Amino acid sequence: MGLIMPFGGFSPRIADDAFIAPNATIVGDVEIGAGSSIWFGVVLRGDFNRIHIGAGSNIQDNSVVHVGDPPADTFIGDNVLIGHLAMIHGCRIESGSFIGMQAMVLDGVVVESGAFVAAGSFVTPGKRVKSGELWAGRPARRVRTLGEQEQTMIRRGPARYADLARMFGRDMSPDAQSGRSSGGTEPRGV
Repeated sequence: MGLIMPFGGFSPRIADDAFIAPNATIVGDVEIGAGSSIWFGVVLRGDFNRIHIGAGSNIQDNSVVHVGDPPADTFIGDNVLIGHLAMIHGCRIESGSFIGMQAMVLDGVVVESGAFVAAGSFVTPGKRVKSGELWAGRPARRVRTLGEQEQTMIRRGPARYADLARMFGRDMSPDAQSGRSSGGTEPRGV
């Protein structure tokens, strides 16, 4: 498990079955729900407000989740996909949405359930990304309504990451590290 650090009288609260990569950093008032995964190099900093991450969500490698000025908590719902190198700051990302790689989502933004923010996008403060919409660009704007294939990808993504987190958890266990694992008998292709 990564660096888990109390701050300002608050300690992170992490579900027993959540996967936390060994070099993730989780500080302060942070809650991580059941079956969620926090990947390599991620920083979750609940130092002067709260971060909530619901069940089955994943925050991928080298992303940063921080809070805004009071009272700007950061809320991430259930089954949310946050891509690699994303910056999430003082916003609300509702259940079943997708934030692409290297996207920035800033203070006061609401990303509704089932919405998609494309890779590399910059969602400026106070915007609302509505359910079923694709937003892209710097600054991000509505591009179009999501197609069925994109909606399916968003729905299936959390389960794929949950499977991957279980594999990593198993392979990082003390038994696996001592050579007592079945080691590599499961097929790839998560």
